[in-house]
Amino acid sequence: MPSEALQYPTKPYSKVNRYDGRATYALKTIHELVNTCPILQVSFTAPDSPFPMMLPMLGQMGSFARPSSDTGDVLELYLHGYVSSRFINLSRKSSGGGDVSGAETEPSGLPITIGASHIDGLVLALTPNSHSYNYRSAVLFGHAEIVTDVEEKLWAMELITNSVVRDRYCHTRLPPNNAEMQSTSILRVKIASGSAKIRSGMPKDDKSDVEDSALLDRVWTGVVPVHYTLGAPIPGPYNRLQALPAYLDEYVSESNQDAKDIAVEAATKVAEPKPKLED
Repeated sequence: MPSEALQYPTKPYSKVNRYDGRATYALKTIHELVNTCPILQVSFTAPDSPFPMMLPMLGQMGSFARPSSDTGDVLELYLHGYVSSRFINLSRKSSGGGDVSGAETEPSGLPITIGASHIDGLVLALTPNSHSYNYRSAVLFGHAEIVTDVEEKLWAMELITNSVVRDRYCHTRLPPNNAEMQSTSILRVKIASGSAKIRSGMPKDDKSDVEDSALLDRVWTGVVPVHYTLGAPIPGPYNRLQALPAYLDEYVSESNQDAKDIAVEAATKVAEPKPKLED
């Protein structure tokens, strides 16, 4: 655990300008939002495309050098990809740069942006303009390079697999065979900066609307909690285990309860001052 709460530096590209009261640059908050997001949106620029590219990817924050690091520590992002994808090839070409003279240069690796978003509630207000979501979102900016060290690659594969289902990696056929290792690439993203933006609480309508008795009598207001729910596991066609493994049963149950608690807590938090417009 770090001795003090660390924050990412505020850069022009990472600073939250609109509703900046909802912003945070705390490493712990941002890393936890990324690590609990099932799918990360990763964007990059391809030289042969007129548009920025975006990919849904699996990823997880961690530190190979310091495996026991807390989410409040300085971490790197590991992304899982197919060996011959355009994104992987661009990252491979961008790796290994730098100035051997020791002069300060741009970091090596492909510049990328990573987005993670959670919706915790539908905020239903008196007027359309005051409707909103309770949400938690994070954005990271960094440089992606291919992991070439086999030990680090295996460590990252375990990290990412266990982010899908806790403890799943050690309950599978191990180690990955040569074909699996050859077809899979792991990217290590050194983070330059990041930010998060969080909205919680009940609707915040204008005073004039709240004082309109007729309006209050006919429009329901409040929050519909939203949370990601894991269903009952369905055995595969060649599954031979009659009973559901304890680690999987516990993960499904605990994940569903945690998600519900987060959504309800977000809805019932003390209201923040209402900005001029909702976003």
